Amino acid sequence: MNTHRSTAWPLALVLAALVVYASLYPFVGWRWPQGMVGADWLLLPWPRERLRFDALSNFIGYVPIGALLVIAVLRGGGSRGLALLVALGWSAALSYGVELAQQFLPPRVPSLKDCMWNLGGAVAGAALAMAIHAAGYLEHWHGIRLRWFERDSAWAFLLLLLWPVALLFPAPAPLALGHIWGEVHVWLQAALADTPWAVDTASSAAVDSLRALTRLQELLITGLGLLAPCLVAYATTRAGWHRLLLVVGAAVLAVGMMTMSTALNFGAEHAWAWWSPHTGPALLAGAALALALAGVDSRWAAALGVLVLAFFVALVGQAPNDPYFAASLAGWEQGRLVRFHGLAQWVGWLWPYGAMAWLLVRLVRPVRE
Repeated sequence: MNTHRSTAWPLALVLAALVVYASLYPFVGWRWPQGMVGADWLLLPWPRERLRFDALSNFIGYVPIGALLVIAVLRGGGSRGLALLVALGWSAALSYGVELAQQFLPPRVPSLKDCMWNLGGAVAGAALAMAIHAAGYLEHWHGIRLRWFERDSAWAFLLLLLWPVALLFPAPAPLALGHIWGEVHVWLQAALADTPWAVDTASSAAVDSLRALTRLQELLITGLGLLAPCLVAYATTRAGWHRLLLVVGAAVLAVGMMTMSTALNFGAEHAWAWWSPHTGPALLAGAALALALAGVDSRWAAALGVLVLAFFVALVGQAPNDPYFAASLAGWEQGRLVRFHGLAQWVGWLWPYGAMAWLLVRLVRPVRE
């Protein structure tokens, strides 16, 4: 088998980071457990009972990690035994480490049973990946990837897979990712408080409250928000008819994820509240522009992507803080999805900047055919 750099490696790393984030969120209240002495913290308790939701989420969360690790090792030329050893050993170490860390967070309940559910999910994922490999589907996928995509496309795959997740976080306008500067301003205010460089919070908040996006700005943000992931895809795909399918898929995902986000945040009856008379034309304009650029070279696509994303984040940065954010966050905090809310928040904040960074690297590094 020919070895190559597999997309599964960065995907597995990101999933592991997301598991750590979800398991330790909100990262406050750390303290040494009362009554614990010596090396007792290395022993995990076995709880009498556990919620079905927790057990199911622990199992499901590790299924893709086990599968991706097996695929990564196999695609790298490793044996099945090595793939299974890496998948189970890595998953067990991750699960055990997270559960140990939870002992120092009062809101969290560490459990050896959770470790067993996690490992069970990893085993299921590894077995599934082994079956897919034995059936030849990995080779089939590799052939499709060579026809559609250029080499070294792993990080582009990751960006494209994270884009729908980023859309789940409430935004000031449809597809308005990267709206982090309001939070940065708040962090700076807190950091500079009681110093000569302190900012007048009341006056800055008053100015921000008077600021609103114009109709043109909203149209541009929505249209460019759809064009940006298409250019990221173009930067790692060869010109051809398959790019048309990528544009259609991006448009469908945009509508679907924005509708899901609104339903999760404000209720199913308000699922289409994000849609306005101007949203459709903006999405059509973004899709039309993406289709018009479907024939450009991948390096030109990367250059255009950097320009589009830079203009996009500049427009999004002018938007006021989302007026529905407080109500949305309160709704998430009352349910079991509060940790996922934090994940979607960070992905939504950072996605455009990660995409720009990858596109810049793509421009300065020779493309491997």
